[in-house]
Amino acid sequence: MAYATIEDRNAIQNEMPWDARDLPKTTFALLSQTADKFGERNAVSYSLLSDPAAKCETLSWNELRAQTAQVANLFRSLGVGENDVVAFLLPNATETILTYLGGQVAGIVNPINPLLEAEQISAILRETNAKVLVTLKAFPKTDVAQKAAEAVRFAPNVKTVLEVDLLRYLTGVKKFIVPLIRPKNPTNHDAQVLDFNKEMAKQPRTLAFADSAGDRVAAYFHTGGTTGMPKVVQHRYSGIVYNAWLGARLLFTEKDVQICPLPLFHVFATIVSLGASLGSGAEVVFPTPQGYRGDGVFDNFWKLIEKHKVTFMITVPTAMSALMQRPVNADISTLRLAFCGSAPLPLELYKRFEAAAGVTICEGYGLTEATCLVSINPPEGEKRVGSIGIPFPYTDVKIMSVATGEAVGVDEIGEICVSNPGVSMGATYTEADKNEDLYYPGDKSQTQYLRTGDLGRFDPDGYLWITGRAKDLIIRGGHNIDPAEIEEALAGHPAVAFAGAIGQPDAHAGEIPCAYVELVAGAEITPEELIAFAKEHIHERAAYPKYLEILDELPKTAVGKIFKPDLRKKAIARIYNTELADTGATVVAVVEHKKRGLVARIAKPADVDEKVIEKALGAYTVAWEIAT
Repeated sequence: MAYATIEDRNAIQNEMPWDARDLPKTTFALLSQTADKFGERNAVSYSLLSDPAAKCETLSWNELRAQTAQVANLFRSLGVGENDVVAFLLPNATETILTYLGGQVAGIVNPINPLLEAEQISAILRETNAKVLVTLKAFPKTDVAQKAAEAVRFAPNVKTVLEVDLLRYLTGVKKFIVPLIRPKNPTNHDAQVLDFNKEMAKQPRTLAFADSAGDRVAAYFHTGGTTGMPKVVQHRYSGIVYNAWLGARLLFTEKDVQICPLPLFHVFATIVSLGASLGSGAEVVFPTPQGYRGDGVFDNFWKLIEKHKVTFMITVPTAMSALMQRPVNADISTLRLAFCGSAPLPLELYKRFEAAAGVTICEGYGLTEATCLVSINPPEGEKRVGSIGIPFPYTDVKIMSVATGEAVGVDEIGEICVSNPGVSMGATYTEADKNEDLYYPGDKSQTQYLRTGDLGRFDPDGYLWITGRAKDLIIRGGHNIDPAEIEEALAGHPAVAFAGAIGQPDAHAGEIPCAYVELVAGAEITPEELIAFAKEHIHERAAYPKYLEILDELPKTAVGKIFKPDLRKKAIARIYNTELADTGATVVAVVEHKKRGLVARIAKPADVDEKVIEKALGAYTVAWEIAT
């Protein structure tokens, strides 16, 4: 069945209740079902280097199942039971895929962002009570091994560290040079250290223990991680299988090939991309340890699509923007669709990408707390640029008034709230107190909906639009940043009375951190000095404020809370006026629009064409209109 309209969605949903569908109950059962159907077809491909001629490791579905069983057996041999946690701190690699899958089969897998600092990594390891950590052996040009060792030193619950050596992916001269320049492997902790591949090779290639009997928690994903104690989200087999089923039913067949240059610690790469392949049998290609961030990936991207005959690309707006700086220098005629998520997509970028690549873009929406997928612009239907499309089958979305908790009408803005098989009501986070006030309504006798923290509306045709954010979060290129860490860092300076951090519009990343500060009476300090101070106390570079302004007084509510909508309006006006400087047009106000959220109102001289303004602001997602 095509997936083009709300009617198509409803028809799929009306075939039978979700619980009546005959689907695998566990990750290993899902993998086995696909291996039984498509055993010798390619399942996953990975290359250390972006050069299309470089060595590429490919596993068939049969081989992926066998090696997943070996890894799961290894974890069980190390004392990992169904309720124990295997964490991994890894760049993308075949071993990362195997750890993600094998960790779910043996116990609970916990992917960790390797860009975090050791303090945050250690906090996650303690919060999840991880028993095993899979990470890198010391390797040139990466400090992952060093950060892992430091983190384990302060997480005594980790009893075993399994090391992955990227040396095995190298060929030629590099294979001989790296051992000579490799940093010393850190050993400043008490956990036993073993070689991942050597230990895996000792294990049988079929599952040596009974697979889980049914649904259970299978994965922990942390959100943000920029504060000392991150939130950890629980994912059940049922939510993972639901996301895999969506990919198989609506997007892929075993003849498709995905390219996914996103990190395997993120739900977009694991739950959505790899999950869709587990459900459908499509091959998924992971280029380089850092994905899009890897050396030469953007320069070679179109050639990689030609090499692997890619039909579907997984992307985010920042990557699309970077790709538009390169010519399409390969035969990409196999490419049919691009699935873009993680952040809003500017209209101008949408148009340029479709024109250059000749490919349809589907914007989607999901969040870690819902296991992931919520909605998509229908692949075969009308795509409303800027919208996040229509909810997936078996996903019920309500727009709730933040003030009253009641559902609002069409084209009215409220908080986006979700109920679907990926939402674990009452057990979204590992810490019970973090689940308080996370659902609408509070009365548990009714169907409950996860509060996403995003503001949005439904248009008359059932398309969902994000208009703002109810929760206090900065999203930089799809990466969540908690503004509290920026504010706490600045508040630690004796000259600072109050600090407010927000996301200011950015043409490349969507948003970047920005801070406004009110000083204590009589204090004197420069914005540059405060930024330098903040950097010393913020744990990740992505959260460093890119702009800081000192105000006589920060806007506040009646109860003394910093009123961030006014700060966002100031930032929008400043950024847009900078872009409009050569046009003669100016922002005269930023207002709250009933349907569109914050909108910049622009005054322009009579002799200035509106298309000039459109070109100047086309890379931004905040709406604008001509003031009359």
